[in-house]
Amino acid sequence: MKALSVVRPGGSLIASGRKTLEIRRWLPELDPSEDLLIVENGRYLREDGEQDEDGVAVAVVKVARVRPFTPDDVAAACASIFEEGWFAWELVGVRQIPAATRVLAARGIYQVQVLT
Repeated sequence: MKALSVVRPGGSLIASGRKTLEIRRWLPELDPSEDLLIVENGRYLREDGEQDEDGVAVAVVKVARVRPFTPDDVAAACASIFEEGWFAWELVGVRQIPAATRVLAARGIYQVQVLT
């Protein structure tokens, strides 16, 4: 399954349905029908190849659409500021993962073993 790490508390906010937009500087290579595992971790992964073994799987979502980030998106993204040039990933079909399952957090979109 494809996964995306999100720094705490962003993953929990997605899982609860409060955060409906994920804001990134890059475009995902995802089909709108693909599941994306949200992995919450405690620190930003800034370098290519960087990983964090303290990730926790919190939700499975779909990215329905990606569009430019606008000032009106700040609340839905649970963000504090707006910056030009970023992209808003519209998250839909949120399925919260009830039990904390440890999963490796990594930079970008990455593959993880499917949870059972």
